[in-house]
Amino acid sequence: VVSYRICSGDPHGKFSIDPQFGIIRTKKQLDHEAQSVVVLTVQSQLEDQAINLTERRLDSLAVKIVILDINDNSPSFMSSPLSYVMEDVEVGFLVHHIVAKDPDEGRNGQVTYHILSGNENKAFVLDKITGLLTTAHLLDHEVQERYSLTVMALDDGSPALSATQVLTIIVLDVNDETPVFLKQLYKTAVHENQDPGEFVIKVEAVDRDAGLNSMLQYEILPGAGYEKFKMNSNSGELITAAPLDRETQEVFSIKGSPSRSSTAQIYLTVLDENDHSPLFAKTQYQISVTEDLEEGSAILDLSASDEDDGLNGEVMYSLIDDTYGAFAINSVTGSIVSTKALDRETKSQYTFRAVASDCSTHFPRSTTVTFCGVTVLIQDMNDNVPKFEQSYYKASVWEGQSPKTDIIQVFATDLDSGLNGETEYSILSGNENGAFLIDSTRGILATNTGLDYENTSSYRERASSHQLVLLASDHGTPSLNSTATVLITVLDVNDNPPVFSSPEYHVHVKESIPIGSHITLVSAKDCDASTNAEITYVIISGNDRGHFCLDGRTGSVNLMKTLDYEDTMKFTLIIQAT
Repeated sequence: VVSYRICSGDPHGKFSIDPQFGIIRTKKQLDHEAQSVVVLTVQSQLEDQAINLTERRLDSLAVKIVILDINDNSPSFMSSPLSYVMEDVEVGFLVHHIVAKDPDEGRNGQVTYHILSGNENKAFVLDKITGLLTTAHLLDHEVQERYSLTVMALDDGSPALSATQVLTIIVLDVNDETPVFLKQLYKTAVHENQDPGEFVIKVEAVDRDAGLNSMLQYEILPGAGYEKFKMNSNSGELITAAPLDRETQEVFSIKGSPSRSSTAQIYLTVLDENDHSPLFAKTQYQISVTEDLEEGSAILDLSASDEDDGLNGEVMYSLIDDTYGAFAINSVTGSIVSTKALDRETKSQYTFRAVASDCSTHFPRSTTVTFCGVTVLIQDMNDNVPKFEQSYYKASVWEGQSPKTDIIQVFATDLDSGLNGETEYSILSGNENGAFLIDSTRGILATNTGLDYENTSSYRERASSHQLVLLASDHGTPSLNSTATVLITVLDVNDNPPVFSSPEYHVHVKESIPIGSHITLVSAKDCDASTNAEITYVIISGNDRGHFCLDGRTGSVNLMKTLDYEDTMKFTLIIQAT
C-alpha cells in the first residue's frame, strides 16, 4: 500500500494531502497577493508488512501550486490627503499627485482616479490614469481658501472595487488684496483741554489676505493739525498728543492709512469745555442821563462775548450791588433800563456792577462770570423851584435911617445845579413907592429912601400899598420861581412933639363949685409910637396959689381950692404936654 504526505513547502499548513489517495486540499484561505506560487514536496511510501521498516522503499516529487488572482483587494491611497497651492498659480498648475495601489494583478490591479465631490465649481482637473490633479481656473484665497475633494480610486476588476479619500487642498494666500477701511468717513468728538493720551476713536481696516499679508499697520497722513494726534500703528486707536483748544481749532480732518494703500478720513469735532469766561467790551462804563428820563428807558446796552460754544458760550446778564431800585438789566440782551423816576437832587450818581455769566451746566466745572463797573451820572433838569427858607418874614427898621440901610437877608434854596440852581431875588409887589430895594444875588433887603414911621407904619401881606412880595427865580429854561412875603415894621423914633387938640382951652366955672370938681380935660396927641407917644401933662405956670390940680396922665384939671370971683375972676394956666 502506498501512502502520501507533504514533507516540505507548507510551513503555514495551508494544504493537506489525502494519505491514501494523494489528493491535495486547501486547509486555509489562500492569498494570491501574499504568495502566488507554492511548491510542495510530496513523499510517497510503499507500506508492506513483510518488508522490514528499514527496507521500505520511499519516493518524492515536487508539486507546484499556482494561486490564481481574484479581485479581492480594493485600491488603497498612498498619497497624502493634504495639499497646498499658492493662490496666484496659473491654470494647469500641478496641485497634487494622487497615488493609489491595488495588490491585485492584471485588470484587478489597474486603478483609475475620479473626483466624486467638492469640485462643483470645476476648479480642478484630475487625470484618471495618472492621478495628476491640476488647476482648471485661477484660484483666489480670499474667495475660497480650502477645498475638500472626495477622490475615488477604482480598479478594473469584476466586480470593480474602489476606495475613497478626502483630499484637502489649502489655497495659500498671496498679498494681492488692498486693505479696506470699514468706513470711509469716521465722525467723532472729543472734549477740549484733556490731557495728552485722551482716546479719540478707533479706526479699523480689513485685508482679505491671510497671515502676515493681512496684518495691518496704521498711520496718520500729514495734514493740518495732525501733529496733535497719535495713532497706534497696530490697533488703529487714535489718541491726542497735546491738549486741544476748541477756540483755536474746532474741527480736524485727519486722514489715516494702513501700510499698503487705502485711506479713510476722520472728521473730528473738538467738544467745548467751559474754559473761557464771558468778557465785556470794557471793564468800566460811564453814562450820563437826564433826571427826567422816562421809566423803562434804555440807557446802556452791555455786550459780553464768550468764546465757548453752546450753553458754555451763552451769556446771561445781571446786576449786583444796590441800584436803589432805579435800574434793571435784561438778562438776555444786556440792556440796562430805568425802573423808576430819577431825581438828581436825591441821588446824582449810581455806581454798580454788571455780571456776565455763561449758562454752563457741566459738572464739575462751575459757571464762569466776569464783572464790569457801571457809573450812571444824573444830569440836572430845572425841576425844582427856588424855595425861601420861610414863606413869611418879619423885619423892622428904624425910621429916619439913611438909604441903603440893610433890613433883612432872605435865603432861597434851589436843589438844582448850575444855572438851574442859581437864584436871583427881586421885589414882586408892595414897593410901588420905591421905598425898598433888594440885592438880586445875595437877597439883602434894604431901604431905598428915608422912612417915616408916622407916614407908613407897616407893609403888610396882600395890601398893595403895605406889603413886599419877594420873588426868587432861577436861571433855568424855563425859569422857575417862588414868592415870600416880608412884613416890614418901621420902628418909631421920638421925632414928633405932642400936639394939643386945641391950642387954647376956655373954661367958665361958677365960683361956688366945690373943691374937687372937674374943671376941664386937656388932650394932646403924639404921632410917635409906644413910649414915645406916652404923654405927661404938667402945669408950668398960672397955678402959683395952687387952685388947680392937673392929672399928669389923663390931662384932667380939677379944683383944689375954693374960687372967689371977687378975688380973681380969671386964671391963665400954661400946661405942657411932654
